[in-house]
Amino acid sequence: MKYAYYPGCSLEHTAKPYDQSVREVFKALNIELVEIDDWNCCGATMYMSVNKLVAYAVSARNLALAQNMGCEICAPCSSCYTILRKTNRFIEWDTYAKERINEALKAANLSYHKPVEVRHPLDILVNKIGVEKIAEAAPFRLDGLKVAPYYGCQIVRPVYHFDDLDDPVTMDKLFTALGAEVVPYPGKVRCCGGMLMMTSEDVALDLNQDLLESAAAYEADLIVTVCPMCQMNLEAYQPQINRRFQTSYEMPILYFTQLLGMALGIDAHKLGIDNLVIPPRRLKLQERDKAGAAAL
Repeated sequence: MKYAYYPGCSLEHTAKPYDQSVREVFKALNIELVEIDDWNCCGATMYMSVNKLVAYAVSARNLALAQNMGCEICAPCSSCYTILRKTNRFIEWDTYAKERINEALKAANLSYHKPVEVRHPLDILVNKIGVEKIAEAAPFRLDGLKVAPYYGCQIVRPVYHFDDLDDPVTMDKLFTALGAEVVPYPGKVRCCGGMLMMTSEDVALDLNQDLLESAAAYEADLIVTVCPMCQMNLEAYQPQINRRFQTSYEMPILYFTQLLGMALGIDAHKLGIDNLVIPPRRLKLQERDKAGAAAL
């Protein structure tokens, strides 16, 4: 099983642990990731707010490169995943735009005519590999660990693809199968504010406080997420949230692949666990076997 891997800008820098853990987990499960050569920024929301046609052309370049590889795309970043899929829909719906986009791609000796499926790692793991097979491959259990799965507002929206729009359950099923107790989490698809933390910090802090409060109310030991922006907002801004709301949160925020990787026996350092701002204290990082797996 092979995928054209599109890490995106965040996973190259601030979300490097996400990139590390995705690669390690996929390697452990014998899924080949081939990074798209010379990929470019997906454009995210900034490009869309200026010129949609240009934004779609920029995004379509990545799709055209993957098309030439003959593989489906694996895109871990929620924003990248959403934009690439949105570009596919736009090209399918608008024949005129498809022609204009291909005019732009022609300047780079590219064309995009055969749609390439864009998948999120969570979709691949749960729906292509299967929860049971992953549980069988995991040497360590997550028994006794209370997990709040946070999907964010992008990967299951705006249209149905691999999980329910309002009550996604793929992470719930995955971590339940690995022995964790998945706590009720009403805020699982609420927005963290995204880039509002840069422009309207008070609004973003309010949104993130609600998410942390909900997880704490159900006594979660940690939150697992699928999005670089969600992870950063929820983790890095907890000191500001504590000062503003007179709270004392010390809630670890892990990428779902980091927690999965630990159950699979992958070394914690390879998963980027030691780069977390708030260490997951319920997970004892001990050398447990010759491979240096993280003990739970």
